[in-house]
Amino acid sequence: MLTGKILKLNGWPEGRIIGLAKQAAEQFEANGMDQDAILAQLDRVRAQPGDFLSDAVLGHLARETLRLSTPKTIEATEELRDAPLAYRIWGREHIEESALAQMDAAMRLPISVAGALMPDAHAGYGLPIGGVLATENVVIPYAVGVDIACRMRLSIFPVSPILIGQKPGQFKKALSEQTRFGRGENWASHERPDHAVLDDADWKATRLLRSLHDAAPAQLGTSGSGNHFVEWGSFELAEKDDQLGLEPGMYLALLSHSGSRGIGFKIANLYSELAQQQHPDLDPKVRHLAWLDLNSEVGQEYWVSMELAGRYAAANHAVIHRRVAEAVGLKAAAVVENHHNFAWRERLSDGREVIVHRKGATPAGVNTLGIIPGSMGDAGYMVRGRGQADSINSASHGAGRLMSRRKAEESITRSARDAYLRERGVTLLGGAVDESPQAYKPIEAIIAAQDDLVEVLGRFMPKIVRMADEAGDV
Repeated sequence: MLTGKILKLNGWPEGRIIGLAKQAAEQFEANGMDQDAILAQLDRVRAQPGDFLSDAVLGHLARETLRLSTPKTIEATEELRDAPLAYRIWGREHIEESALAQMDAAMRLPISVAGALMPDAHAGYGLPIGGVLATENVVIPYAVGVDIACRMRLSIFPVSPILIGQKPGQFKKALSEQTRFGRGENWASHERPDHAVLDDADWKATRLLRSLHDAAPAQLGTSGSGNHFVEWGSFELAEKDDQLGLEPGMYLALLSHSGSRGIGFKIANLYSELAQQQHPDLDPKVRHLAWLDLNSEVGQEYWVSMELAGRYAAANHAVIHRRVAEAVGLKAAAVVENHHNFAWRERLSDGREVIVHRKGATPAGVNTLGIIPGSMGDAGYMVRGRGQADSINSASHGAGRLMSRRKAEESITRSARDAYLRERGVTLLGGAVDESPQAYKPIEAIIAAQDDLVEVLGRFMPKIVRMADEAGDV
């Protein structure tokens, strides 16, 4: 048995870290690993703790090793720069002044190193929706957003979209019965789907994640409210594409937009609050952009939690698509999906490793596929990224709001919305007036404003749209 004394003789310091190393060793011993192999594995964690932060057995040890090995440094100043760092703006004519002011404020943060603003940008909390912000070794929970890993998924089926018109009742029923919509909506215990993400080891990584694990099955395979949707439609692929493996033509397709539901919301709220507590002297105008050092325990906790929320959101879409497709007897020939509320470790064109926050922005690195939707009554686009360095390899995440929810409710009537949809042959199931197509910027203009960021591969047109009845975020 590998004892604490043996670990000390092999250079492990006294304290909590010895206990964590011993716990990991006991699990390895239970699986039949011999002592020399265990010590070698533990040494690898000590040498490169960052490689093991999400490991089921070694994650806690890796985080403690990283915390102890990080030299104490003077905390970065909380004073804002006198002027914002320079950043590129796409589609300036489509962007409101309040969004520009928010992006300017973000680029005055002492920890910001690069940024960009997408043509669908509009004001949000902290970082504007459509904002892209790069930092070095710190993460800003509110620059990821409260709906962590809000994302898109498009399934393309090897059949004609004419099927929707031939069997409209069957397709409507699949959308109505195979997912749930709205704030707090979930499955009854006997309806809950299964997925490997529910067995992910990181649910045990923190007290919060352990508490959220019990709620995770109930919302897996469900959709939020607000602008979240699941919709049947037609997808037109202009040319043969080897990356997709499809011939040009018209296809039946299923498109969804949702995120990590209550899981991501609670993670975001907790760590945003902790970040603000760590930076009490930060200018109140940017208090939502308080950050967490990724060398700190709380920073590592948020990162592990955010990535788990990302896997949960991906599983959420996978379950929705599987259930809805099976209800009409179809199997996808191709799938394209992407996050647009997340943070990634990437490199800038000058070689610096940074944390790239995309709050309502689509990853658009070279040959990266993504989905940019319009509205319930307008086209969405499949795109391939061009890898534009000035945009930090990003593109818009949609058309972007032209009106606030309140203004939309005050100025758009239900009859005007429904007339718009009838003209385009769209059937709406649910859906609040504040999500009317007229409340959004024209998607064609937004796509045109970023043709140096993405190449358009195909066009999706909604036919049957399912949304929640009331607006909300989770």
